[in-house]
Amino acid sequence: MSVPPSEISTTPNAFRLEGSSRRYDQIVALAPTTLTIARGERVALVGPSGSGKTTLLSLLNATVTASSGSVEISGADIAQLSPRGLRAVRSQIATIPQHLGLVPNLRVWQNVATGRIGGRGLLGGLRDLFLLPKAALAEIHHLLDRVGIEEKLYARTSQLSGGQQQRVAVARALFQNPQAILADEPVSSVDPARAASLVELLCELAAERGLTLVMSLHNLELARTHFPRLIGLRGGRIQFDQTPAELDAAAFEKLYDLGEKEMLRDG
Repeated sequence: MSVPPSEISTTPNAFRLEGSSRRYDQIVALAPTTLTIARGERVALVGPSGSGKTTLLSLLNATVTASSGSVEISGADIAQLSPRGLRAVRSQIATIPQHLGLVPNLRVWQNVATGRIGGRGLLGGLRDLFLLPKAALAEIHHLLDRVGIEEKLYARTSQLSGGQQQRVAVARALFQNPQAILADEPVSSVDPARAASLVELLCELAAERGLTLVMSLHNLELARTHFPRLIGLRGGRIQFDQTPAELDAAAFEKLYDLGEKEMLRDG
């Protein structure tokens, strides 16, 4: 599904937030924020739990609307899009949620095939879960080979290890044919070696395909090693937006030095 030409402009930017905020009743999840992420950029969001990282990702993939300000995706102000245009914009963004969002009882190829439900429509997507064209199945097999689990094509997803399930989620994101991938703490449930391997894989795939990659991470070492741009969030506000070389230990200590109220909010 493509965005109607009348509803989107040619822009080098993948995302643009201008004074964008998000409130839930009296709670400010994200204070007014202005930032631009260029096409093909790799950006890591770092900061304590409850700092606004997930809310920021939700604004970027248009699953929540801003309480104030504007959000542009590929040059399109999402508040001005028609329902068709909004669906098209959302289909260009693949999201890997923290808990992956896989269906355990489905086979691996079926979970990967769900990546195109947004572009195919509900009925077409459900049909693909049972009568997937051979060309699409071959494409899924190729993607599973690229992420290192091609032999799991017909396996039940529930029988896979945590690391293998993460790779299924990556393959599903790629099958969507997105322009950007947003990943919310995708390595929080695996050991450090597997976490490093998955982050490295996602960065490689983004570079190969020219995709924008925005990932929230608690692991600062992974963020500093693999991402040329780090955005630090605390209390719903951006504390820094710099390269790893521009940041010192004091910047990270300040980011995570929570007061009593923040620790209670952190849960």
